[in-house]
Parts: sequence; structure tokens; C-alpha cells
Amino acid sequence: MTATAVHFGAGNIGRGFVAPFLRESGYEVVFADVSEELIQALQQQPSYHVHEVGAGGRELVIDGYRALNSRDVPDAVVAEIARADIVTTAVGARILQFVAPLIVAGLAQRPADAKPLVVIACENAIGGTDILAAAVAELGGAMERAVWANCAIDRIVPEQRGGLDVTLEAFWEWAVDRTPFHGDEPALAGVHWVDDLEPYIERKLFTVNTGHASTAYLGYRRGIETIAEALAVPEVMAEVRAVLAETSGLLVEKHGFTPEEQQAYVETTLVRITNPELPDSCVRVGRAPLRKLGRHERFVDPAAQLAERGQDAWNLLTAVGAALRFDTADDPEAVELQAKLVPGADPGALATELCGIEPAHPLYAPLTEVFRLRLEA
Repeated sequence: MTATAVHFGAGNIGRGFVAPFLRESGYEVVFADVSEELIQALQQQPSYHVHEVGAGGRELVIDGYRALNSRDVPDAVVAEIARADIVTTAVGARILQFVAPLIVAGLAQRPADAKPLVVIACENAIGGTDILAAAVAELGGAMERAVWANCAIDRIVPEQRGGLDVTLEAFWEWAVDRTPFHGDEPALAGVHWVDDLEPYIERKLFTVNTGHASTAYLGYRRGIETIAEALAVPEVMAEVRAVLAETSGLLVEKHGFTPEEQQAYVETTLVRITNPELPDSCVRVGRAPLRKLGRHERFVDPAAQLAERGQDAWNLLTAVGAALRFDTADDPEAVELQAKLVPGADPGALATELCGIEPAHPLYAPLTEVFRLRLEA
């Protein structure tokens, strides 16, 4: 009997990153998504291509999948979960709460003697699987019928031209916490099993995501269109390097990376985000600024940790100031953000509301100053 993986999110990460490794591991993939356009395309096409660009890049043909609309046929998705071996997601951390009811129902239908379902949320967030597990537990899900493993994913997937084919970089890192499996990890291609996930999560989030978003906001503020063009401007490159010097200092101190290996990771990151074969725009990378300004996200989290250590984070806060000026009308979060930044607003209250920093925190005063400067601009 063919092993089955149910994957929530048939977008570019799901099709281009997660599904190829699931197929390589021998799983039939059942895509679940609410986009009827995507589901119909997957149902009508027996395969699609993944183009890896850069050193070691491959051309992959992905087949052996089915697709279900989780909004229109939830019972069918639940039935798939009930007999699946693994469930993965790539939907965005905020959407996990809507996936949870289907997993609750699927766990309830699993045979009592079935092997525990493996659940791995492949989200661009710290503790994505924990978020999903908490939502399932709150709904009374049978938590003991699944193994919940957090992971850290690192792969750049730029804006696509449409269709099912996906172009992405050849580089990837998929680190998964092995400890919940107690020595019985599933055979998953592409996975780097680790005993302590936090260093990998924070290194990626505070280097790749921080650097990418800093470039986007600092470039956008100057009217620059693409990430590569932004980093070609010496001023922008210097500002991004200054931001990454702050996060690198934190990572070296906290997790024991050597300065040399962390600097090598920074240099690799700067090459990756300026890959000419993966052109990306400042607007696309900068979208969803409210999420990116969150307490446990790429700017505020490292800045808060530095402040708690008695260290300055002025370059990270400069990037926050640039994010507060991201005002593209095409992004609902940017529109919502600008609607909050009105004359007369309380900068301290905004620092707490948008960034989760309370008045007693050592980052509160400098962060409030960033909001004050934006409100007075």
C-alpha cells in the first residue's frame, strides 16, 4: 500500500519545496487548498516541473499527486488524513487555525491501532507545528494519535509567472526536530534531523529573513524596484550589513556559532537574495509588514533579545523605521499599517500593539522613538 502525505497549501512552497521531497520519499501527495483555480489545475495536469537555479540545480518532474478543495469537500480531506502517514503544511502561520478542525476530525477517524500521524508545519515562523498543535488541542483533538515536530525551512522562492511550474533556488535547508520521535523518525528526503531546532530557526530567521526584509524596506524607501538593485546601492548594502552584524552578534553569543561560520552564512545569504536567475521585487518581499513587525518575527525578536542583554539594536530599529514607511496600496497589511500611523496616535501604544513590546521592556523606549519619528514625518 502506497504511503500517503496530505499537504495543506498548494502554493509555490508546497509545490516547489515540500511536495518534491515527499515524492522523493515515496509518498503519494494529496494537496489540500481553498483555491479552486489551483485545485482544478492540479486535477487536470498529471505533472508539473520544478526548476532549481544555481549551483547544483536540477530539473524535476513532480507527479503522483491528487488535489482536493478543503473548503468544498472537507469530508474527503478528513478521510485522507484518517489514513495518511504524514501531514505537512505551507499555508502561513495565521491560517493554521483553519487547518486544525480538519486534523481534529481526521485524528478522530484514525483506527486505534494506526501508527501515529506525523505532523510537520513547514511555515516561515518559529514553532509553526506548536501553533497548529495548540489549535488542535484547543478543539479537543486526540493529540496522542499524532507526533508533532517543529521544523525550520530555508529556501528562496520568488514571485512566479503563473501556472503550476515552480522556479526556485537550488539551495535549501529543512531542519526537523527529531526528539518527538524517540528514535523512530520517518524516512524523509531532504530533511536534516536535529536535537535542538532553535539555533537553526533563529539563524535562518535572523539572517535570511531579516536581511531579505531589510533590503526590501530600505530599497522601497528609496524607490528601488528589485532586491538586487537595492543591494547594488552601496548605502543600502552597508545598512543591511549593519543590521546583520547585530543579529550575527546575537547568534554567535547565544547559540555558539563561530564568528567565521556565521559570517560565511551572511555572505551566502547576500549572494542568494541577489541571484540574477531569481529576480525579486522589494514590494513582493516587503508585503505583510504587520506580520513582519510582530513580536517573534525578524526585526523585533532579535532587537528585543539584544536589548535584554544590554546591547543596542539601532540598525534593526532603522529597518523597522523603513518598514513603517511601506505604503503600497496593493498590500492589505500595508494599507492597514498606514491607517494606524496617523497624527495624534500614541507611539508607545503602537509599539505595544504592533510589536508586542510592553513599557517595562528595555526595547520599549528606543522602539517608541522609532514610532514617534514616523508619526512626525
